[in-house]
Amino acid sequence: MNWWDMIAISVALAMDAFAVAMAAGAILRPLTFRPCFRLAFHFGLFQGMMPVIGWLAGLTIHGFVQSWSRWIALGLLVAIGGRMVHEAFQLEEESEKRSMDPSRGMTMVGLAVATSIDALAVGLTLAMINVQIWVPAMVIGVVACLFTIFGLFLGTKAGDLFGKWVEVAGGGILICIGLKIAFFS
Repeated sequence: MNWWDMIAISVALAMDAFAVAMAAGAILRPLTFRPCFRLAFHFGLFQGMMPVIGWLAGLTIHGFVQSWSRWIALGLLVAIGGRMVHEAFQLEEESEKRSMDPSRGMTMVGLAVATSIDALAVGLTLAMINVQIWVPAMVIGVVACLFTIFGLFLGTKAGDLFGKWVEVAGGGILICIGLKIAFFS
């Protein structure tokens, strides 16, 4: 996997965290260091851990699906990207209902898990195409952390104006990467 693919996957995966961070930034008034750190740390940590977990799971079944791996990668990434696009249009309704501090307790953990489930499937996909996970997992975690910080600050400034379109773009990027793996690898 080259650096451009790794960055593209990291940015696509970070779109969920970015969109949620924008909504959280619109809720958190004023935005201080502590909630910003908590969300960025946890989103980055979970985004970095989930591909490793998916990759380890993928190694156990890799021998069974080697001949089908590029098609499985296409299916997983198209499914993930499609789900991201679908959920982008539901995010507005959910964020309007949320009135608690999203940077505390189980709410924060739930958001961190929800925004990183896609990374689990990407880790599984990377195992299928024989990519070592350690560097991509670190890049995915750091990019998610940075996008979370940026999303929080943008959310305080612009609210939820662009939230769903950012997640739609992230889903589109994952679909394009899946097509690239299937047809151009």
